[in-house]
Amino acid sequence: MNLNEDSAKELLHKQLIESGEKDRLKEYLHSKLVDAGWKSDVMALCRDNVKKSDDPDTVKLDELIAKVTPTARAMVPDEVKRELLHRIRTYLVKQYNL
Repeated sequence: MNLNEDSAKELLHKQLIESGEKDRLKEYLHSKLVDAGWKSDVMALCRDNVKKSDDPDTVKLDELIAKVTPTARAMVPDEVKRELLHRIRTYLVKQYNL
């Protein structure tokens, strides 16, 4: 079976949801990000962006998210990224005997 990359990602996503592994990974990620102080740092980043805007009362959530997302993603600790990737790989090995 030769799947293109998009199909493989879709299949993995579906399997992660159906097995409940996606929820476990999300819980793990949330816990690690909170422990690392990432959540607090991103909240501070959001507050700073709102304060720096011309009219803080009119800041739209979708615009704020679009503005801070690249920085917030870059702030995720490398160790958290590595461990999450390791957990996904471990899941794949167990599921597909890779």
